[in-house]
Amino acid sequence: MTSFELAHVFCHDGAGGNPTGLVLDAGALSTADMQALARACGHESGFVVPPADPEVADFQFRYFVPRHEMEMCGHATVGALWLLRERGVIADGAYRIATLSGIVTGAVGARVEITQPLGEVANADRFRDDILDVIGIGREALAEGPIENARTSRTKTLVPIASAEILNAMTPDFSQVEALCTALDSTGLYPYAARSVEPGVFEARQFPRASGYPEDAATGIAATALATALLKRRRIAEPAAGITIYQGRAMGALSEIQVRLPRDDPSGTISRCWVSGAVRLG
Repeated sequence: MTSFELAHVFCHDGAGGNPTGLVLDAGALSTADMQALARACGHESGFVVPPADPEVADFQFRYFVPRHEMEMCGHATVGALWLLRERGVIADGAYRIATLSGIVTGAVGARVEITQPLGEVANADRFRDDILDVIGIGREALAEGPIENARTSRTKTLVPIASAEILNAMTPDFSQVEALCTALDSTGLYPYAARSVEPGVFEARQFPRASGYPEDAATGIAATALATALLKRRRIAEPAAGITIYQGRAMGALSEIQVRLPRDDPSGTISRCWVSGAVRLG
């Protein structure tokens, strides 16, 4: 019998985290079944199915939000691997996961980490006034640096904010987010602020384009997009140490995401990033 479980991923001090519905044995479910379960859950949901080619991947994961299927979902991937280990389906080790955005590597150990590719970063300053209007701030509330579209598995629009206080006090016009993100060719607005006294630590919020809810408590893909942009602008002092992102404070669900950027080949090239966080059930 198919079991649908709820986990919170990227938790902070045992609380917060982004909820995700998970099905570890979804091979018998149709696309319509998965979509209906995600709609009933009201959150991003992940479904584990047998891989199309066992030589290429150990698992295939599918992801749905209430309104549609997604190519990739960071917190559902971390949550599903964690739950597979908790249920005794897998042991600690490395696993290949087929997704609609390509193969993701998962490392299961003290924490679960998953990979994301380093993607492209493009300037989006021409949308500045439209973005400010939708998120409800003036130009004086912006930090130095460009507004950017950054992509790992999906494109996120990164908006630098002058302080975490301004960030968490914003009251966006959620009714305008989808149209703006469509114009940006982005799947979400991701305003962020650096913590001035803690290098490498940021706060952020995520307003998704068309998920069926207005805000996310934690967004792994957006966190990797931010890390990619900061790396390309040489704003990360020690890439292997990565960055920490706190998200969800404005929702009363403070969450914590870790992103590392190790040099993983003999030439010292950084070719991908790793995202991780704590998980709890319920």
